Amino acid sequence: MNLDTVNGNIRNFGLSKALVDIGIRAANRVIPFKVLKGVRIETVDPGFLECDPRYRGLFLDQPLLRQFSADPKNELPPEFLDHALAKGDECYGFVAGSELASYGWYSRKPTTLDLPGLQLHFSDRYVYMYKGFTAHGHRGQRLHAIAMTRALEAYLARGYRGIVSYVEWNNFSSLKSCYRMGYSDFGNIAIAGVGAHYVFHHDAGCRQYGFRLQRTANSGH
Repeated sequence: MNLDTVNGNIRNFGLSKALVDIGIRAANRVIPFKVLKGVRIETVDPGFLECDPRYRGLFLDQPLLRQFSADPKNELPPEFLDHALAKGDECYGFVAGSELASYGWYSRKPTTLDLPGLQLHFSDRYVYMYKGFTAHGHRGQRLHAIAMTRALEAYLARGYRGIVSYVEWNNFSSLKSCYRMGYSDFGNIAIAGVGAHYVFHHDAGCRQYGFRLQRTANSGH
């Protein structure tokens, strides 16, 4: 980590958070280590429902997703789509003309993380949001926040209590954006190790939301 990053963290987020960030980065030089901060949102903020009229928001159906998958810049490889759609996950996004501007994925079933061999489980009263994306040419329009709020509105109408997600503890900018949208913290999961040798710990705040990691059947444990 360079000095500019440290000074920026101190200036924007305070000394204590900057020091913890240094500690997490230092630990990763010895063994991979992450702290996932669980966040939830249960109330729609009307200030995040409207956007520029050039954007059309909708739950994207399979034909549209397959069409957008053909362009690598949309970060929707066919193997990802096959897996997500097979488990019933949904994608709410914004389209601008023929372009995919932004999207986020929503799941009601345990979902594999970027960490091999681990799945995230959560209460069936909630929907799990993951894989948020906004194309470079459409950033700065609050599309991620508006898409998430519209998806939340839809899931509340279906009887769910809200949306859960996670942000790495030291990703302060993303956390700040989440808090602005109305998310709040509920617990943390600490993970250390590699592959089948992961060790993880869920704090008490995660239990209420069934928010936990579990090794997959092929993880070796």
